[in-house]
Amino acid sequence: MANKSGKKSLLHSLGAYRTNFAKNIVLFILMLGILVIFSALRPERFPTARNFRSMLAQFPEFGLLTVAMMLSMVVGGIDLSVVAVANLTGVVAAIILASGQAAGAFSGGTLVFLAIITVLLVAAASGAVNGTLVAVAGVPPILATLGTQGLLMGLAIIFTKGHGITGFPPEVYGIGNGFVAGIPVPFLIFVAVTVLVIFILRRTRLGFYMYMLGANPVVSRFSGVNNTTVLIRTYMVSSILAGISSMIMISRTNSMRPGYGTDYLLQAILVSVLGGTDPKGGAGSVLGLVMAIMILQFTQSGLNILAFSAFMKKFIWGLALLLIMVVNFLIAKYREKKRVREQT
Repeated sequence: MANKSGKKSLLHSLGAYRTNFAKNIVLFILMLGILVIFSALRPERFPTARNFRSMLAQFPEFGLLTVAMMLSMVVGGIDLSVVAVANLTGVVAAIILASGQAAGAFSGGTLVFLAIITVLLVAAASGAVNGTLVAVAGVPPILATLGTQGLLMGLAIIFTKGHGITGFPPEVYGIGNGFVAGIPVPFLIFVAVTVLVIFILRRTRLGFYMYMLGANPVVSRFSGVNNTTVLIRTYMVSSILAGISSMIMISRTNSMRPGYGTDYLLQAILVSVLGGTDPKGGAGSVLGLVMAIMILQFTQSGLNILAFSAFMKKFIWGLALLLIMVVNFLIAKYREKKRVREQT
C-alpha cells in the first residue's frame, strides 16, 4: 500500500514538473514572439540598448508587487492590499526623509537607513493584520485584503492630507535611478529579492508548507502543519515585498503621493496567473512569473511606442486576464477528464 502511495506521489510530482516545464516553454516562446513583433514594427526604437535599459529600470517596482501577489496565491488566497501597503509605507518613508532632511538632524545615509527599517516594520505589521484576518478570524482573503486596502490607503491620505511629499536627501535618488556597471539599481534589487524568494519557496520549510497549504489545507493541517502560522508569515512576506517596492517608487520620482501605482493591482493579478500561478493555490513558478513580467513589460513598451492610449491598454490587460482564466479553466478540465480516464 505504501509503495502504491509513493508511486502515485512520484507520478504526481513528475506530472507537475512536466506541466510547469511546458508552461515555461510556452511563456518563453510568447516572450520571444512579442519581442520579435515589436522589433519588426518599430526597428528604430524598440530593439535598442537604450530602450532595454529603460525597461530594466521601469518594471522592478511592479515586479516586486507581482511576486508579492504570487505568494498570496500560492497559499490559496489573494492580496488586494499590496499596492495600498506600498503607498502607506512609501508615505511613511517620505515623511521620515523629508522631515529629517528639513531638520538637518541626521545625514542622508542615516535617514535612508531609518526609512528602510521603518518601511519593513510597517509592511510586516500590515501583512500580519492581513494574515490574522484570514487565518484567525476566518475572513475570506479577497474581503480581508480589500478591507485593509481601503484602511491603508485612507491612512496614507490622512498622513499627507492628499498632498505630495518632496525634499528628500540626495542619497535616496540612487535607489531608483542609479546604475552599477551600467545595470539599473532597481533591476539589481529585483534580482536579489527574486533569488531570495526562490530560496524560500524551494529550500525552506516555510516554502514547502506554503505549497502544501495551497494544494490542500485539510491534508496540510493533519500533516502537522500550523496553517495559521504559515498564512500569517506568507502575508507578512508579501507585504514586505510591497514595502521594498515603495522605496523604489519614491526614489524614482524623488517624491511621494497617495494613490501611486493603482493600475498595478490588475496587472499584478494578470501577470501572476499568466506566469502559471494557480488562483486556487498550490502552484506557482518564480521563473514563469519573471517571464510573464517581461512579456507585460515588452508589450507595454511596444504599445507606448505605437502610441496606444491608456484606456486601450487597460482594455487589453482586462481582456488578457479573462482569456488566461478561461484557457486555464479549459486546461484544468481536460486534465481532470484525462485523470478520470486513466483511473478507470
